[in-house]
Amino acid sequence: MILSRVVGEVVATHKHPTHESFKLLLVQKLDRAGETRGAPFVAVDVLDAGTGDTVLLTLNGWAAMTAVRSGPAPLDAAVIAIVDEVQWLDSEPAAPT
Repeated sequence: MILSRVVGEVVATHKHPTHESFKLLLVQKLDRAGETRGAPFVAVDVLDAGTGDTVLLTLNGWAAMTAVRSGPAPLDAAVIAIVDEVQWLDSEPAAPT
C-alpha cells in the first residue's frame, strides 16, 4: 500500500467496461514530510476521493481488481482508503493537507 495525494482527475470518454462506473484519479506518492515524490500515475477511485485528498493505494493488480468488485479487470492501482490523519511513530500526528 502506498500513501499518495490526489493531484487531479483523468477524463476519458471511453473506458474498459469494468471501469465505467468509477473515476480515474491522477495520484502522486508522498514522502514522510508529506511532499509529493516521483511521477504522477492513474488509479481507479472506488471511494469518491477528490483533488487534494490524501489516499491509500494498492498497486497490486489482484487487490485493485478486487476493490472494483468486477471479475477480471485490467487494473494496476486503486484507491482503497481516504486518509484522515497520518501518525508516524517517531513524530507528532500530522493532518493531511
